[in-house]
Amino acid sequence: MDYDYKFGNNYYKYYNNIGVKSTIYNILAPAQEQNVQPGMEYVMKPLPIFDNPNYKGNNKLKDKVAIITGGDSGLGRACSNAFIKEGAKVVIVYYNETKDAIDTKKYIESLGGECILIKGDITNHEFCKEIVDKTIKKYGKIDILVNNAGVQYQQDTLECISDEQFDWTMKVNVYGMFYLTKEVLPYLKNGASIINLSSVTTFYGDPQLIDYVTTKGAIVGFTRALARNLALKNIRVNAIAPGFFWTPLQPACWVAEKIPSLGSNSAMARGAMPYELAPTFVYLASDDSSYVTGQVFHNNGGEIMG
Repeated sequence: MDYDYKFGNNYYKYYNNIGVKSTIYNILAPAQEQNVQPGMEYVMKPLPIFDNPNYKGNNKLKDKVAIITGGDSGLGRACSNAFIKEGAKVVIVYYNETKDAIDTKKYIESLGGECILIKGDITNHEFCKEIVDKTIKKYGKIDILVNNAGVQYQQDTLECISDEQFDWTMKVNVYGMFYLTKEVLPYLKNGASIINLSSVTTFYGDPQLIDYVTTKGAIVGFTRALARNLALKNIRVNAIAPGFFWTPLQPACWVAEKIPSLGSNSAMARGAMPYELAPTFVYLASDDSSYVTGQVFHNNGGEIMG
């Protein structure tokens, strides 16, 4: 398992001629694509950087137990790693990315951390019950839920989106979140945290991701309504709306030629590596955000402001 830890390194300079003002911007990856969803991290070039070697944990999540869907790769892997550094035990739920999941587990163990892997389909309500049952059996409690798993498909028009694709995108991105949150809730106590993943695309309406944007907008509504519903129980519910991060979701969605330009529309004129989102996960999971609920955090390099 080899990882490139050239922290903060920009891999390429690329002259932008793809529908954006003429400028020079930093890109994280050359053109590439995968014909599989939700995508495999181990074949990406360059590999995503999920761990900031300068990040030192301070036991902000000591003895906490966190369930992270899609925790095997991408933003979920960065979240899993940061939680471990902060003293949590992690339950990583994944779909079919077995090598990525095993690599993540090995890395966590190399840090002296502890996690379990649970493979399955979160669109199946019974599987969501299984996740909770196995977590309680292993650790006896649940303190944090991160609803991170998702799929994303590029289609030029609404007519190109099949009923089957729309249904699947809704089931993975929304139903899975609903099922698992519903099963976890009876075990959450005072001070618990739920973190849902929305997207910057919800706020500017990406024209090639209509079904995906629809689901990510639903997640914002779900987050705000559930936050009010649980506020007096001191269970916090927040969302993160990431911009372009170099994760398996990107080459699994976009045509290869679009990859170098992703992130160029942000004010910072670049995309980001997953480690750059990890501190936000920690903040929302820890007592540092004890008076924060119903919020959407915009980690997008200034692509959306306000």
